[in-house]
Amino acid sequence: MNASSFQKKGTATSRRQPVAIIDIGSNSIRLCVYDGLIRTPTPMFNEKVLCALGQGLDARGKLNPEGVTMARLAIGRFVSLARAMGVGRLDVLATAAVRDAKDGRDFVASIERETGAKITLLPGEEEAKLAALGVMCGKPGMTGLVADLGGGSLDLVEVDHGGFGSFASLPLGVLRMAEKAGEDRAKALDYIEKHLNANEWLHGMQGKPLYAVGGAWRALARICIAQTGYPLQVLDNFTIPRREAFELIELISRQSRRSLEKFAAVPKKRLASLPQAALLLSHLMLLAKPERLIFSVYGLREGQFYKHLPEGLKAEDPLVAACRDLARRLGRFTEHADEIMVWSAPLFLQEELDDERLRMAAALLSDAFWNEHPDYRAEQAFLRTFRMPFMGLEHRERAYLALVMYARHAGLPDAPFALQARAMVSEDEAKRADMLGLVLRLAHVLTGGTPGILPRVRLTAALGELSMSVPDGDPLYAGEAVEKALDRLARTLGLKNASLRFY
Repeated sequence: MNASSFQKKGTATSRRQPVAIIDIGSNSIRLCVYDGLIRTPTPMFNEKVLCALGQGLDARGKLNPEGVTMARLAIGRFVSLARAMGVGRLDVLATAAVRDAKDGRDFVASIERETGAKITLLPGEEEAKLAALGVMCGKPGMTGLVADLGGGSLDLVEVDHGGFGSFASLPLGVLRMAEKAGEDRAKALDYIEKHLNANEWLHGMQGKPLYAVGGAWRALARICIAQTGYPLQVLDNFTIPRREAFELIELISRQSRRSLEKFAAVPKKRLASLPQAALLLSHLMLLAKPERLIFSVYGLREGQFYKHLPEGLKAEDPLVAACRDLARRLGRFTEHADEIMVWSAPLFLQEELDDERLRMAAALLSDAFWNEHPDYRAEQAFLRTFRMPFMGLEHRERAYLALVMYARHAGLPDAPFALQARAMVSEDEAKRADMLGLVLRLAHVLTGGTPGILPRVRLTAALGELSMSVPDGDPLYAGEAVEKALDRLARTLGLKNASLRFY
């Protein structure tokens, strides 16, 4: 592969102007303030208030009066706070409950008068597509079914290589299901089947991934993680094969509130709705027969954010963009990563595009942890990489990158956390992570992270030998540390000899 695919010259940036989104949902109202219009939406402030605007909507046809009172206070605070933060853009979005209520438009008009903020009342189609855009923000060009469960609606969108297909916005939100069925499982299933089974296009989703979006389904993910003893608590891109997912979700759907209370990670306010949320998800999986279930923490708000990104930013890889931004803030010499990519390319001649992307991310992260305590640097680099809120990173890739950073900082291979990460990748991936980590270590031992040195060095692996060609007579390239790093890399590559050559 061409090592320049993910390279870009770093430039200094001034403080970015934040952007804010207020999401007026059927169950909760949330303010999310992002650290500028950059490729990955990075929240610098996030606050939620549970107002239950949609509670009792089907019975009375109007918004919950108590919820309206709470919503006025919450939205007033959020608008004032966003303005105090000096946001460059404020979007206020209202979804299913406000859209379907008889007094929804009056509610919007009164809030606009009180706050001076413009509120966009989203049609069902737009709400569904924004949720899909949120997932696509981290997975450009994705294919699959995006399902966003809120308080007032279930929004379904077919996505095919980044384009939209069939969609539906159904009255299957957790508040509406509770109102229609209470705790009666049979009645809830009848209500789900009535609205879901009519969407015959769902059968065309067979064998494609199902992306589950929404707070109730994220709570289900927490239970699945706890039940399976999974080593990573990051919810985004937590993936379960269909059969295992169906068994777990179906089991949760049959649990009592008392049983679910045992899971400390699940918010108490979610407990009452979890069995029905699980029942809905299990029935959706029966209809769509996805290849795997993927939980996403990104949805409508991130979709709105992504929608307004300049096309040039949308074209960037979200992982590489995030790592480059991190390197600018934490690293010493950001441009060094691009030199590492060119210098190390001869060792990765058969590299796939996804592997090149991970190598670029690793090169950018390789200097980000230089100021950690040296006795804990390897562990800290591993843990921060393993748990950092990267967008567009599968858990297997997250484990791989963490292992690369661990090897780059000479971590001990038998540490329990490292062994857990190794269990998440294949044997070949674990070996490649060790190799890339030692390549990065050699680069930094050789240069001290300083740009301008690697372009004068050539690496070659051939005929059982790893050779490094350096300028003759320059003491910069001499020393025991350089030779030891070169020898260790050669052994990891399975080569018998390592040599330093002069030109």
